[in-house]
Amino acid sequence: MDDLIADFVSECRDMLESLGGEIVAWEAQPQDRARLDSIFRFVHTVKGNCGFFDFPRLEALSHAAEDALADVRAGRRQPDAPLVSAVLAVIDRIGEMIEVIAAGNPLPDGDDGDLIHALKPGAEQPAPAAPAAPAGNPVANAFVSGAAPRTIRLSVDLLDRMMSGVSDLVLARNELARRLRDSDTDVSVDSAFERMSGIIAEMRDAITRTRMQRIESLFVGLPRMVRDISAELGKQVMVDIDGGDVELDREMIEMIRDPLTHIVRNAVDHGIEPPAERLKAGKREIGLLCVSARQSGNQILIDIVDDGRGIDGKKLVTKALDIGIIESGDAARMSPREQLNLIFEAGFSTAAAVTSISGRGVGMDVVRSNVERIGGLVEVESKVGQGTRMTLRVPLTLTIIPALTVSIGHQHFAIPRVAIEEIVRASGESVQLSHVGGAGIVTIRGRRVPEIVLAEVLGLGSDVAAADRTLIVLKPAGGDVYALAVDKVHDHEELVVKPAAPAVMATGLYAGTTLADDGSPILLFDPAGLARVGGVRFEAQERSVRLLEETVPDAAEAQTPVLLFRDLAGTRRAIRLGVVDRIEEVPPSAVSFAAGRMRVQLGDDILPLSGMDVPPVGEGKVRLFRLSDGASQLGLAFRDVIDLDAIAESIIPADVPGAVEGVTLVAGEPAELVDAHWLFATQAHGLAADTPPLCKLDLTDAWVRNMLRPIVEAAGYRVLPSDAAVTADLAIAWAGSEPATAAGRTLFLSAEANAPANENHIYRYDRAGLLLALRDAAAKGGAK
Repeated sequence: MDDLIADFVSECRDMLESLGGEIVAWEAQPQDRARLDSIFRFVHTVKGNCGFFDFPRLEALSHAAEDALADVRAGRRQPDAPLVSAVLAVIDRIGEMIEVIAAGNPLPDGDDGDLIHALKPGAEQPAPAAPAAPAGNPVANAFVSGAAPRTIRLSVDLLDRMMSGVSDLVLARNELARRLRDSDTDVSVDSAFERMSGIIAEMRDAITRTRMQRIESLFVGLPRMVRDISAELGKQVMVDIDGGDVELDREMIEMIRDPLTHIVRNAVDHGIEPPAERLKAGKREIGLLCVSARQSGNQILIDIVDDGRGIDGKKLVTKALDIGIIESGDAARMSPREQLNLIFEAGFSTAAAVTSISGRGVGMDVVRSNVERIGGLVEVESKVGQGTRMTLRVPLTLTIIPALTVSIGHQHFAIPRVAIEEIVRASGESVQLSHVGGAGIVTIRGRRVPEIVLAEVLGLGSDVAAADRTLIVLKPAGGDVYALAVDKVHDHEELVVKPAAPAVMATGLYAGTTLADDGSPILLFDPAGLARVGGVRFEAQERSVRLLEETVPDAAEAQTPVLLFRDLAGTRRAIRLGVVDRIEEVPPSAVSFAAGRMRVQLGDDILPLSGMDVPPVGEGKVRLFRLSDGASQLGLAFRDVIDLDAIAESIIPADVPGAVEGVTLVAGEPAELVDAHWLFATQAHGLAADTPPLCKLDLTDAWVRNMLRPIVEAAGYRVLPSDAAVTADLAIAWAGSEPATAAGRTLFLSAEANAPANENHIYRYDRAGLLLALRDAAAKGGAK
């Protein structure tokens, strides 16, 4: 019987966790039959089980709620606010009784007649009931979705031991991989190791999932809490919740429950205004509170956004001066962000009076300290009269992530692979180092990004010259692109990440700590924190203008950067660098002949593959370029990269269209130039004159510059930028845009294959139609 009661308590806890949000949502949409059925199913289940276990008081409560809900389901009664409040009160009382049963105590004698009477039509609204006791490790909404999955209950300590074991297994696998790389092994040993690595990866994922829980269990009680607080304060607040399917370590969920609750209570109490004040400010009387979660790398970002009155930084400064937290000299130099961060000072509050609900600022120092204790951050943004955004950045405390290990001198560090865009040598021909105003700037293929020298940030000695360093281009989530200069780059590995010591996390540089394959400790960088400490402070608008100015080539520029390589047959070829997104290495198993052509799997993408006619065999890696036109991608297989170089626009065109556009000199030797436009055209579905005709193109567009311009020039045209003062024979523009002025014909390109087409409107990968239009315009001398 004890086991049956334990199962009953566990089932009720699971269902209670999600019912608060279900009832509030049902009140907003009474016609939602699914939610009504979910609530009815709960009270019906409790009533049936109570009869079996002989809990008459609990049975009477659930029976009364079942009768009231049955009338609503049958259409004999309409759901209204008093009924919803009465059902909430009954469910809260049921929750209290469930916790008494769980503690092994008998249910106390008592009279629930007031709650039962409140369920009747026309009854007065009952007094607010105490919230249900917290449920332990619920599986939210399992009963709503119908047949629940097969489950088994395990001790959290056992899961911790399993997770620790698989972490040690990953470290041992990494050490074995290093030893195999350093020694001569035969193919059979390597194959066995690859199989073992795959099995370990599957085991790691499965065991990691056992500790993960949907963050929905953290959000599900918020609608009910907001409803109760807003009713007490005489406010109207609508809650919008998103991202409940994001998963987080179950211990982390419990650790951030109190900070999240405190922030939400503050937002309703002192953030969102009363209805009359909102109407006076030109807002709708119902306030909006948005709570969302998303995963960014090895962090979970939880945003709490309200559209209330916002936080006045100047008032915060005035209050801080009054209570002596800051000096007047410091106040004058504080930035807006520093002003807002005053709410995190101990004992700081702008509340006029102490109430049962904390004012915004009360206890925020405790909120921040609790979040930072687990390696997280709390950020605040606010605009007076518009609202406030609080962001909790919470790390995954125990997870295994792919990372790149780097070193400065003899010190090793790790960088999350998800933040890495590319890796280049500082001495490469496409890289230029410079200093502007004392800050380092790196120009990579025409794009300028700030440089952070890791040795200088950490204060470590380095014997590597600046030109011999390796640059890692990083893009943190929501941050700016920058280049991190390191002495050496080592291996890509999967590392077990754990929280670092509080003193280490306080530096703002690190996201955790890990162990190398030899057992030595390694600190894992937080790319966003590294950017802040390193002084990256570009505003988004200034950055976009800067990149646009620096990546658009001058119309008279005679050099085009290319990547020189050898294809699988050993032929020396070149491809314009602007269409190469990155270089990939895949196992032969990722390449196959499917649906009539060669294809390659890159992560979750399956791309067409050129440069290879049959699937590869053997144990080696297949190297390929990932080409992009801005909208779609394809792969181009190759053997090895020779160098980065530049070519003049003197290209001898090929006799027939195909994968080779023509031949040109690269580094003093002939090389075939790959026709990227032809490659994309085949995957998607030169007339010369004594005086070449002129064509205006928008050279600020990367696709036009790298894909369309070579085709137009091969057809015998001389290309001019769209803003050139010279009158052209032909202008080519995107459909729907304002075309450049041309004396003759204007040709419009469509990005959609099924767009209406005619002689002046052509799909951008309709190669035959495009060439026909170019030849027609050239033959007619631009006449309409």
